[in-house]
Amino acid sequence: MEGPLSVVLKMSHPTEMMISVVIGIGFGFVLERAGFGRADRLAANFYGRDFRVLRVMFTAIVTAMLGLYVLDLLAILPLSSIGILDTYLLPQIVGGLLLGVGFIVGGYCPGTSVVAAVSGKIDAVLFMLGIAFGSAVFTFGYDTLAPLANAGARGRVLLHDFFHVNSGIVVFAVSLFAVGAFWAVGRIEQLVRARTSARASEHQDEEATEARGAAGLAREGSLP
Repeated sequence: MEGPLSVVLKMSHPTEMMISVVIGIGFGFVLERAGFGRADRLAANFYGRDFRVLRVMFTAIVTAMLGLYVLDLLAILPLSSIGILDTYLLPQIVGGLLLGVGFIVGGYCPGTSVVAAVSGKIDAVLFMLGIAFGSAVFTFGYDTLAPLANAGARGRVLLHDFFHVNSGIVVFAVSLFAVGAFWAVGRIEQLVRARTSARASEHQDEEATEARGAAGLAREGSLP
């Protein structure tokens, strides 16, 4: 038996779309409950204060990777049957950098901006308008941007094909990297919080000192 599930169960296109909408609503609800509808929490990932974005994304990547690896081994869902976009090295690097800058400045990625907009956040609506504007610029300017958009075409590329190793080695390496990343960001959060607490304590001490000085001057001024 081969996947995807819609093929195995012989779902009609309308049924697939309805299920996709339900799954999308559920996914958005979970993101909102996890705090992914707030720009300050998302941007905190880039300031070392809160790495929940990295943890959630790495968890999702590793979970999906392990699931696909097992399904491929059992010949239930061969990787060859999964649609994967072709690799265009240069434009994907440029696009990744632009997305990262937008994430830092705006505090959202495309998916979380939708979650936040549905929650009623105006900044997310403006962010989505920016996405629409950028998409329109790319669409109408495609003839000019085509050389960049098609640069570095490599076709369908998977990591184990790229490095010419067994897929199990890549699965193990990515899982190990994720564990190491979780440990590293935990240490970074501790250091940043400790530094923030120290600065807050110093600020409170300065305010207390100023208050005592002001009180002393007031007492001196009240003396005959």
